[in-house]
Amino acid sequence: MNIAEKVRKIAVDARQASLAMARLSSGTKNSMLLKMASALEAGVGQLIIENQKDLEAGRLKGLSGAMLDRLMLDEKRIGAIANALREVAALPDPVGEVTKMWKRPNELMVGKMRIPLGVIGIIYESRPNVTADAAALCLKAGNAVILRGGSEAIHSNLAIAALLQSVLRELAIPEAALSLIPFTEREGVLEMLKQEESIDLIIPRGGESLIRFVVENSRIPVIKHYKGVCHVFVDKSADFDKAELIIANSKVQRPGVCNSLETLLIHKEVADEFIPRIATALSALNVELRGDEVFCRLAPQAVPASEEDWHAEYLELILACRVVDDIDAAIDHINRYCSLHTESIITSDYGRAQRFIREVNSSCVMVNASTRFSDGGELGLGAEIGISTTKLHSFGPMGLEDLTTTKFIVYGDGQVRG
Repeated sequence: MNIAEKVRKIAVDARQASLAMARLSSGTKNSMLLKMASALEAGVGQLIIENQKDLEAGRLKGLSGAMLDRLMLDEKRIGAIANALREVAALPDPVGEVTKMWKRPNELMVGKMRIPLGVIGIIYESRPNVTADAAALCLKAGNAVILRGGSEAIHSNLAIAALLQSVLRELAIPEAALSLIPFTEREGVLEMLKQEESIDLIIPRGGESLIRFVVENSRIPVIKHYKGVCHVFVDKSADFDKAELIIANSKVQRPGVCNSLETLLIHKEVADEFIPRIATALSALNVELRGDEVFCRLAPQAVPASEEDWHAEYLELILACRVVDDIDAAIDHINRYCSLHTESIITSDYGRAQRFIREVNSSCVMVNASTRFSDGGELGLGAEIGISTTKLHSFGPMGLEDLTTTKFIVYGDGQVRG
């Protein structure tokens, strides 16, 4: 078989395996994940050998030190991957939960029950831990999963998948419930994205260029998240101590991630007092400031911002800063330039906080909190498959529940429709 035929077979087999996965009990799924965690720990030696092949190939390709670090597996990191599987096993199983039930005038009882989505395709880059993390979440939610990692981690990904599949065989669960596309050619991805009759959802994890490529070529619904242009608005009633702490944490703690702060908005009534303070604090943290005319006048260390800066996801220690007339102007700016990721208001006024929550259109809206909390683990989901800025079918950090859908269930006692 050629690559296209092999990918089609993987997808068809996954569809069949998904029927078996949907029938598994919570106990069986949890046992499966715990055994997978143990298998990874037992196979640490082989995983490190395979990972060394990827690291050596990466060095020859001239990958950066940061990229090589993302690729690297050692005993500690493999232990962390195994523990992540145990954490997923400990999460409540959403499958089978009846989320609503109501009685109709004709005595019919109508409800909604959570069921698996079916077959989920994950297309991702770099970190080999995603192979285990994504598989665990999809399987716990009763789905089959097809994984396609980046070429730079192919040996590591294949080794991890093989250990996980060995547990499926041991438990007599169809091995096709967890598949990894073994080809590094782009043809494998393109063929995967055509399998709309077998795959229910595609989730890409990686940079904006990867996600746009997937969206442009997929016949299957895609959960997408292009970038994180996150905002903090300092209202005129803000507590300055609180504001400084939140802004610094949002920007500096991990500037290279999608929930870090990229644009700061400041109410004009507090600009004279707050801007010199926050500019000094951020400059001390090596943040480059790019501001509008008012901000630059009050913060001489800032450089003038361009129109492109309001759209920018820097992912580094650069911050765009603008002074706005009021909360209406702040909300207008956010809804115009945001990427529907995360926005926060710092305020002591309950009414303006509520307005901000209602009127800002992003997937995660916060009051007096760092944007860095926009994360499945931090929000209590236990783990996340990614962040969606697509309103259908999920919006924001995606946990186990977001890897399910609901169906209607109806209980009757002989009713017929007149």
